[in-house]
Amino acid sequence: MAVPSTRVPRRVLREFHPCDTTVNVGPIKIGQGQLTLIAGPCAVENEEQLLPLAQRLAESGAHLLRGGAYKPRTSPYDFQGLGEPALRLLARAREQTGLPIVTEAVDEASLERVVEYADVVQIGARNMHNFALLKRAGRCGRPVFLKRGFSATLEDLLLAAEYVLDAGNPDVILCERGIRTFSDHSRFTLDLAILPRLAELSHLPVFVDPSHASGRASSVAPLALAAVAAGADGVMLEVHPEPERALSDGVQSLRPDQFPALAAELTDLACRVRRMREAVS
Repeated sequence: MAVPSTRVPRRVLREFHPCDTTVNVGPIKIGQGQLTLIAGPCAVENEEQLLPLAQRLAESGAHLLRGGAYKPRTSPYDFQGLGEPALRLLARAREQTGLPIVTEAVDEASLERVVEYADVVQIGARNMHNFALLKRAGRCGRPVFLKRGFSATLEDLLLAAEYVLDAGNPDVILCERGIRTFSDHSRFTLDLAILPRLAELSHLPVFVDPSHASGRASSVAPLALAAVAAGADGVMLEVHPEPERALSDGVQSLRPDQFPALAAELTDLACRVRRMREAVS
């Protein structure tokens, strides 16, 4: 990358770490050539919403369960999450299903609570440039799921990941979730072109979040399939039992009965992509 030498990331680059990084989350190995699916509601709302949904997702091909306990929202009047009670519900869901938990820390105080309960700490798009939080996440002892910021370049994303690695945490997962452009037909523009470039430059596994990128459920499956075809190591999907009643981002959430077929199709496509690459390598 054409950047001043003092800014060049080191630990995230293949130049300094040629082999792909595998992030171990319980029995799940992320980035080892197998597609990983993360699914669940945007926000944890109550026990009746989360626990049956988690069971259905576990039976339908999900590898990890997502669910927001702390929600950074554009409007102060929107649902901000249940906080620690949601973390306790996520822990119960893990006990019942065996699914490891991915949930977001929005600041240093919430990071302490999240680390007590979660298997993977998510740093959301709004906090990709929260360098104090990135440093703390680098010392938290949990894998970090780092989402690309709304207007972040590839360099910005890699340098944000460098903060976590430099603080001592080698287990970082990058996530493309869409960027702001002039487009008016989707919530964000999903930048799939970044995937092969990240694979060239970095050894870290890369996920795609088509739910936040598109902002509508009908676009999620096509974008998820495109992400896998472009080389994503995993996909994060929002699923809600009643999207029309969701307290957060219901319009972009799949229904539970839509998830099994998509999970199977994504897994099959990932196998075919892997065989094609092996054949030409």
